Amino acid sequence: MDLKRYSNTQILQMLGLRFKDYRLLTDLSQGDLAKAAGVSVSTIHKFETGTISNMNITNLMALLRQVGLLDRFDDLIPEQPQNPYLIVANHPKQRVRRKNNG
Repeated sequence: MDLKRYSNTQILQMLGLRFKDYRLLTDLSQGDLAKAAGVSVSTIHKFETGTISNMNITNLMALLRQVGLLDRFDDLIPEQPQNPYLIVANHPKQRVRRKNNG
């Protein structure tokens, strides 16, 4: 799916609808999930119905953990393969420095 054509709010709505399917597959009520994840039932309801406009990432991780999807969270920002130049130079890149064109 090409997510670039969707707004952040639309993506969050799609994720909430998908999440509901996973919650139901794990036989968790919104109340049980809220208690286990440490979030409010209202947050879960708004997420699943697409009416939440801003999801706290900590809450999202707690919800994903309860339905067995936390490992998939790692796919959001995968580790970069080791850069051969940095191995030879034997120093990790800490920051990018701009050349002074003055």
